[in-house]
Amino acid sequence: MRFDIENWPIRDWLIKNWRKPVLYVFPEGLILLGALVYTHSHWLQNTLGAFADLYPYAVFGAGVLLGWRFHRSRLLFALLLMTVGDRTLAHFAAGNGLGRDHVVFQAISVLLPLNLAALALTAERGFVTPPGLVRLAIIGIQIAVVALFDRTMPGPTAALLHLRLLPPGLVRWTPLADPALLAFLVALGLQLAGQLMSPTSTQRSYLWAIAALFLGVNGLRPGNPDPMTFYLATACLILIAAVVEASYHMAYEDSLTGLPARRALNEALLRLGGHYTLAMADVDHFKNINDRHGHDVGDQVLKMVAAKLALVGGSGRAFRYGGEEFAVLFPGKSVEECLQELETLRQTVEETRFILRSRIRSRRKRAEPVVAEKGPGTRVPVTISIGVGEKDPRHTKPDQVVKAADRALYRAKEGGRNQVRT
Repeated sequence: MRFDIENWPIRDWLIKNWRKPVLYVFPEGLILLGALVYTHSHWLQNTLGAFADLYPYAVFGAGVLLGWRFHRSRLLFALLLMTVGDRTLAHFAAGNGLGRDHVVFQAISVLLPLNLAALALTAERGFVTPPGLVRLAIIGIQIAVVALFDRTMPGPTAALLHLRLLPPGLVRWTPLADPALLAFLVALGLQLAGQLMSPTSTQRSYLWAIAALFLGVNGLRPGNPDPMTFYLATACLILIAAVVEASYHMAYEDSLTGLPARRALNEALLRLGGHYTLAMADVDHFKNINDRHGHDVGDQVLKMVAAKLALVGGSGRAFRYGGEEFAVLFPGKSVEECLQELETLRQTVEETRFILRSRIRSRRKRAEPVVAEKGPGTRVPVTISIGVGEKDPRHTKPDQVVKAADRALYRAKEGGRNQVRT
């Protein structure tokens, strides 16, 4: 039996969705894996020893620069927390004054993950603004309280930080006491819950940063703070990578639909050297939908259409071009090879039930979205018109192909809408 892979229905789904699980581990997981390999390889440590000495300073400098330039106060606060924690623990470790029962070690191991989790769950509020100064004050109060209790009540404080909360057999492998372990579990649990409810690269980065912090405090040994410093610097690098990634998404992704934006399309067209087909799609009567039902409903229409476009077959890739206009790029395909996929796409949008629920609903129903694809309510007809152009001897430049597709789209509109024209 011979399988036709080109027409295998799941093939296009795999092509479009393989990135999703990868995004949960890249680049953060790769960065942490590199740190693990380095700290467990004597050869790498001997070869890159000079680099490792500069690594924390380089990360700190880059983090401060990016945090200031991109107005990422949470990154600046995370750098402050990591630096204070690292330098404090390194001070005690260098003097061989750090043991399992030391108040400072256990207190920092409790407070650092919880503070990082709190930062991840709060919004950007600035560094020298009133909310930022409140955060600074909270950090300062924590430092003062730990120092005060360590000096005045070391015994009771150590007893509190070493409460037996877990079976002894589960914690023999770590220098962390039970409250510190539970603090890490709570912090990781909060990040996992946040990532499941509202997945973002920033939320994900704090999850990996807390994991790096856990490896760091577990790797701290009296007289040798270097592994801990390396892991805490890696945690900061993970947060820096998230800022870079978020900036990329802001530049190249449409925030409403999640599709690649016009800039991404322009660069994709410039990279294509061979043959390709470009389709321009426009939501029919979109202004009427906005005027009659409001911009909230209009936004939901755009998101629904974008979701359908993202599933286009034939190795096509959808983009938000602007307003109610979208683009679908088919690398290496002719117009004839794409027409069936585009016609299927047009029919899919037309057949999708877009229900506008009543805004006067019971308290229990108010939690449901105003629009849906099923249930009672007023159906809002949504259709799209599509114009198709391709790179050929007459249209050799990207802007010429775009104009050809736009002219075809205009003919589709003039011809009655809800159709595909070339």
